Amino acid sequence: MTTPNPLGEELAAEIIRRFPDSTCTYSTTLAARPAATVAWPGWVHPGLKNFLAETGITALYSHQAQTADLAHEGNDVVLATGTSSGKSLGYLLPILTRLADDPTACALYLTPTKALGSDQLAAVSRLTREVGGLQTIHPAPYDGDTPSEARAGIRDATRFVFTNPDMLHMSVLANHARWARLLRHLRFIVVDECHTYRGVFGANVSLVLRRLLRIAAHYGARPTVILASATANDPAGHAANLIGRPVTAVTGDGAPAGARTVMLWEPGFLEGVEGEQGAPVRRAATTEAAGIMATLVAEGARTLTFVRSRRSAEVVAMSAREALSAMGRPDFARRIAAYRAGYLAEDRRRLEHELDDGTLLGVATTNALELGIDVGGLDAVVTAGFPGTVASFWQQAGRAGRRGQGSIVVLVARDEPMDTYLIHHPDALLGRPVERSVFNPRNPYVLRGHVYCAAVEKPLSDRDVVAFGAQEVVDELTAEGFLRRRPRGWFPAPLRDAPLTPDTAHSSVNLRGGSGQEVMIVDVSDGRLLGTVDAARAAAQVHPGAVYLHQGESFVVEELDFDDHIALARPELPDYSTVARSTTDIRILDSPGGDELVNYSPGLWAANVEVEVTDRVTGYLVTLADGSSSDLVPLDMPEQRLRTRAVAYTVDPLALEAMGIAAADAPGSLHAAEHAAIGLLPLIATCDRWDIGGVSTALHPDTHLPTVFVYDGHPGGAGFADAGFARFPEWIRATFEAVRSCGCESGCPSCVQSPKCGNGNNPLDKAGALKLLGALVTMTGATPAPPST
Repeated sequence: MTTPNPLGEELAAEIIRRFPDSTCTYSTTLAARPAATVAWPGWVHPGLKNFLAETGITALYSHQAQTADLAHEGNDVVLATGTSSGKSLGYLLPILTRLADDPTACALYLTPTKALGSDQLAAVSRLTREVGGLQTIHPAPYDGDTPSEARAGIRDATRFVFTNPDMLHMSVLANHARWARLLRHLRFIVVDECHTYRGVFGANVSLVLRRLLRIAAHYGARPTVILASATANDPAGHAANLIGRPVTAVTGDGAPAGARTVMLWEPGFLEGVEGEQGAPVRRAATTEAAGIMATLVAEGARTLTFVRSRRSAEVVAMSAREALSAMGRPDFARRIAAYRAGYLAEDRRRLEHELDDGTLLGVATTNALELGIDVGGLDAVVTAGFPGTVASFWQQAGRAGRRGQGSIVVLVARDEPMDTYLIHHPDALLGRPVERSVFNPRNPYVLRGHVYCAAVEKPLSDRDVVAFGAQEVVDELTAEGFLRRRPRGWFPAPLRDAPLTPDTAHSSVNLRGGSGQEVMIVDVSDGRLLGTVDAARAAAQVHPGAVYLHQGESFVVEELDFDDHIALARPELPDYSTVARSTTDIRILDSPGGDELVNYSPGLWAANVEVEVTDRVTGYLVTLADGSSSDLVPLDMPEQRLRTRAVAYTVDPLALEAMGIAAADAPGSLHAAEHAAIGLLPLIATCDRWDIGGVSTALHPDTHLPTVFVYDGHPGGAGFADAGFARFPEWIRATFEAVRSCGCESGCPSCVQSPKCGNGNNPLDKAGALKLLGALVTMTGATPAPPST
């Protein structure tokens, strides 16, 4: 029998041989896919077509031509295909053709990352230099690195501006009169890698885009929006939610793909090491990934390893170099590097070039190399921990084998519920559509700042208020005196000493989420600013005694001053890490729109509610380098309050008794089930477990019943709890399977322990959680009663 991917399967066998104490839980080979090509559309600019044909592009992939035709005809379109499938050509053909035909036409390109934007700008700059008729476009970047002296020239002359949502909000929209030329002649807007816009960031970007389209209309333009995305669930719905108008989706991928072997990998346990509550501790995913990368490189496979943090990129690269030297390949060790944000642009470009031309054999990277950047010829991808979404996993996997050759992809599981579930339930990762990106542009906490910005940019009409879905927010701002109703609409009303004024409107909106107030982290040894953290999370992340990492350097926080919004840290190299401990209370609020409630079965109710969460950090746990726990250090910190959305379920005590859960065991059973559910919610909603929190109690004062809450960690909610409520039975079923499939006896980080638990994972009752979750699966399998309010 012919092996469909001999390279991938040979490499897989070598990994299994080198790591006998770890487990390959699943392996499969995905078949190669041939290209589907079509002829060039007749409307493409002849010079552009001829130039591309000379470079070897004699026909278009089917998805490129379909996207280009739709955009050329003026239809908003989203192209959702795999990594390196040539999406950029799909939007560049109609844009460059229009800009060549109309000497006044302009276009705007939005990128979520600087590296991707630079890559696309370089490609467009080459075309405008080489192709006749395109020389008047003058593509240029407009971001935080653009020199002040160059900005006026870009505003006055450039017809293709490359920027990001933050600069669009702070510079273009805040000063739109200066951009009147571009806005008046704006014909196309490109929103690249639009699947990355989710959660609070997605809601903010959506409102920025809607404001952009509103201001463009004010200048008489109706630009066509072209969105590019990774393979996505309902890309048309996601794109329409981003821009506020219907979008046509192109999803058939006509690009070729080589055969790909996918391995799901579970690291072995560390001998003699115990974590919290005596739980066994597995080898870190980063440690295992470094060893696997070294093995692959030693076998001649050019490898990209994705990690979750900048520090991990440096550590994995260093560990892989050490492993290769120990294997007798110091020559290969010298060809391993790290790649992450924070490097100088010239260093990033050099690394990208050396990876593309084969100088580098292995690179450990953050998700900075996940998007769009053109690096090819890779044989292997190692992912250290599930990257958070199925879409991101396939983006990373698609980096290997993109020029048609065979490849291997290894997902190394972290010791936590989500990763454990996926490697033991491969269909949840490999056999289902990618998840839908979740964000809510009508979140009143997000909407408030954007509505005020929109009024500053141009008075709000009744039609604008309806389009934004902002009537309640406008009424509140009017009642507070920030807006004033006049015959021509709502105008901003300057108030003396107010926190919101026309001059500060745009700077007061933080697109990246959070409270908007940042705590500065300062190095006390030299006074330099290390970074910032949202004030709402400062108590948990930069409390006194916290270990803080910054670009490979370690610091210990000496002082946190909430009044002056500053944390003072000193350089230090402790052989431990810290995790905050806290107490959390939650109460259900009266919701103006009413709460949703479903009675799935007698004794079980699920609800989607507005809540106020009160959190107080009480201390921090010291965790040693081997994973074992040391001291618990007490702290006296002020409480933090958060008003947000939660999905909650309540269980009648008689139902718990029928499940075999005694009253004394209820707190530990509910707590363990809550942890497991938090770990699995990212399977349902495009969130990270650090975006959400939870509370469980055997008797909640508002419900008077045993209740479990899982809430969004952002003011007003980010849509994650809403998604959990909408798909509650599926979520609970996955949670049950994750806990049931874990082989530990009494609970570990792979199932019911949480790295962020404020109570130190106590009490936890895995056996009780299994009884509870198993019963919930049965109870939610029944037809639910109609929703009520």
